[in-house]
Amino acid sequence: MCSLPAQPTAAGRPPRLVREGLWLFAPSRDSQGGSAWWLEHEAAGGGRAGLLVDVPAHNEANLAFLQERGAGLAGGRIVLTGREGHGRLRRFQEALGWPVHVQEQEAYLLPGVQRLEPFGAEHRLDAGLDLLWTPGPTPGAAVLLASAPVAAESILFCGRLLSPVAPGQLAPLRTRRSFHWSRWLRSLERLRGWLPAEQPQWLASGAGLGALRGEVLVEGGRRVLEQLDLSALAAQEPV
Repeated sequence: MCSLPAQPTAAGRPPRLVREGLWLFAPSRDSQGGSAWWLEHEAAGGGRAGLLVDVPAHNEANLAFLQERGAGLAGGRIVLTGREGHGRLRRFQEALGWPVHVQEQEAYLLPGVQRLEPFGAEHRLDAGLDLLWTPGPTPGAAVLLASAPVAAESILFCGRLLSPVAPGQLAPLRTRRSFHWSRWLRSLERLRGWLPAEQPQWLASGAGLGALRGEVLVEGGRRVLEQLDLSALAAQEPV
């Protein structure tokens, strides 16, 4: 299969540093205004490694940032939390050469992508980096928990499983594009049982973050999850 052009045409702007080792990319039209994240951490085999969670806009600034950061690390990887975060994945993968982790239900959506590594119900990338399949928003939706030793304060990258609805608040947001609402709520219930006690401390959504009114991470992630009334949400109509 022929390679795609590696260089984007739009200049764009680089991601901004949110906290030590964590960057947020600008909203991407390629992902319906979604959010992508870059996490740097200590690699299991020594040195520093990088993880791209979902795909940002394909522009010169983002590509240069990832190439420059990746050049100084022991390795880079890409994790996809759902089909709406795929963006122009193939162009980034060809330019960077990094493996791509995607839930097996959505691997078929990525023909021609090299180094594709599908996973099932659960998968550990490294100590402190764990993936869980959470179908509902899409058939292959997944979340990534970054905890010790990767992150001193645990972060759950929740994709579109949880979307901003107000400052400091995330919730499942049912739309007419949503895959399966009852499975979505069961995934949330399973997630609460899968997470270690008192984790996560922070939530990082893959949806648009405008409703957070300037904030980008939501503190008290475990509290947010526990306060979701799944019985009441079952009656929610699509928006």
